[in-house]
Amino acid sequence: MKLSAATVDAIKSGYDFPDPVINVGALLNDQQADSSAPIRIPLNMFNRHGLIAGATGTGKTVTLQVLAEQLSAAGVPVFAADIKGDLTGLAQAGQPHEKISARADAIGQDWAGQAAPVEALSLGGFGTGIPIRASVTSFGPLLLAKVLELNQTQESVLALLFHYADSNGLALLDLTDVKALLSFLDSPEGKAQLKSIGGISSASVGVILRKIAALEAQGADAFFGEPEFETADLLRLDESGKGIISLLELPALQQRPALFSTFMMWLLADLFQELPEVGDTDKPRLVFFFDEAHLLFKNASAAFLDSVVQTVRLIRSKGVGIFFVTQSPKDVPGDVLAQLGSRVQHQLRAHTPNDAKALKAAVQTYPTTDFDLAEVLTSLGTGEAVVTVLDPDGSPTPVAPTLMRAPVSRIGNLEASLLEELVAGSSLRSKYAVPIDRESAREILERRAAETTQSERSDPTPPPYDPPARRAPRNQPKPEPTVLDQVLGSSAFKQFTRTAAREIARTIFGTRRR
Repeated sequence: MKLSAATVDAIKSGYDFPDPVINVGALLNDQQADSSAPIRIPLNMFNRHGLIAGATGTGKTVTLQVLAEQLSAAGVPVFAADIKGDLTGLAQAGQPHEKISARADAIGQDWAGQAAPVEALSLGGFGTGIPIRASVTSFGPLLLAKVLELNQTQESVLALLFHYADSNGLALLDLTDVKALLSFLDSPEGKAQLKSIGGISSASVGVILRKIAALEAQGADAFFGEPEFETADLLRLDESGKGIISLLELPALQQRPALFSTFMMWLLADLFQELPEVGDTDKPRLVFFFDEAHLLFKNASAAFLDSVVQTVRLIRSKGVGIFFVTQSPKDVPGDVLAQLGSRVQHQLRAHTPNDAKALKAAVQTYPTTDFDLAEVLTSLGTGEAVVTVLDPDGSPTPVAPTLMRAPVSRIGNLEASLLEELVAGSSLRSKYAVPIDRESAREILERRAAETTQSERSDPTPPPYDPPARRAPRNQPKPEPTVLDQVLGSSAFKQFTRTAAREIARTIFGTRRR
């Protein structure tokens, strides 16, 4: 679609920001890139959050890569969930290619292959990266209830369990601690201790234990424990001042989407607690990319959604930006979507009535344009997008069809051997590689039970007095046997009895001869 001269001028002036900026691409007008109209995002506006959306295969991951490598070069650490492993190529410089050269020439990009500093992480060791773990205590009852897919009644039981553990100095480090404490609170001794604060039903305990067992069957217990990951390690720079890009591998958890999405929400919550208020700064302290964001909100409870909305609203003042990456804006709840300042929308398809409805809803979330935005969104090619961001005054920029910038790092997965070398040379390896198993709720409860048993054995209660039976007087003469006693005691009668019993048995089991 050809844009009017007035629209082109408005876009040029709307994206004419002073440095520092992150380059997104160049204006796309009538299927041609206009290098005189660069599309950019002010670096200090990245803590206003953002959205990268588009159908499968339209270039969302590459857009994430382009933004991450520029943020790193500007001295901003980045954290990204790398579900498919496509982002590990950031650690290797890109190689010249005719398609890359053509795109760079079209948008006026001075392209040169360059690697970014990358830290490969994995949840509890599911993958090649450095293991990242969290204790059950720091995870909290709300997030754990979402992982276990508990109803409100079962969630209240879990909250009561956490309250009891905190009040009695019982550290909940892993899932075995949760199971041990659940079993104790369901015992007569545990029920007696809960009378003053409410009880728990055995049925609810049974459901939670079964849910935990199902979670353990998938290996999820490996990332609940210690040493607990310190979120401050996400804020590091390398020796040259570049922000380190931390990539969380998730190859073994694709069948449990709520698990890793909730885990990453724990990271955000922990960052919010640990980081001081900084307000608006020249650049963010960290930018968080949440790939496959629809997995975060799928079947989420109202309480969990409230916590996400609150985190997104408040973490901006901590200098942290959050970008959600998903297929459609409708995957993100409206209250969250309203907080996202930067929007990079790749192609949307309208092959079905639901697609058409989603397209119409997406158009309504953008500033008004003097061109048919729905037509543009459905006609975009791979590596093309519609962009709008916030200017330094907080106002939305004009909607701009954009040919996206070419990445300077490798597109796709890093070779396995190179990834292993990257992990082996990590400074975090000695800190997190080996798990720690210190005394926690399970060990404390087992020790108390053993001490109680030992106390009962060392001071047993004497049994009640039971007088012995009276004995017959000694040397009393035996009575004379009767005639019946003599017959029953004879060898002939005993032989007859054995023969009769044998015949009866043969008749019953069908082994009698005929």
